[in-house]
Amino acid sequence: MSSTTDKIKGYTNEAVGKAKRAAGEALDDPDLKLEGDIQEAKGDTQKAVGKGKEALKDTIDKL
Repeated sequence: MSSTTDKIKGYTNEAVGKAKRAAGEALDDPDLKLEGDIQEAKGDTQKAVGKGKEALKDTIDKL
């Protein structure tokens, strides 16, 4: 997977996770809130992987 794809998926998962967390808070549904927190964390991880791949590619390109 490319760094751009990782970052796009990360931002998407982060946004969906935030929406689920907000819905869980509004509906007083702790399971939905937890699901949102987990999905948001997954998105953060995917973004970090994408940024790491990009940094590695930039470093290799400079060599």
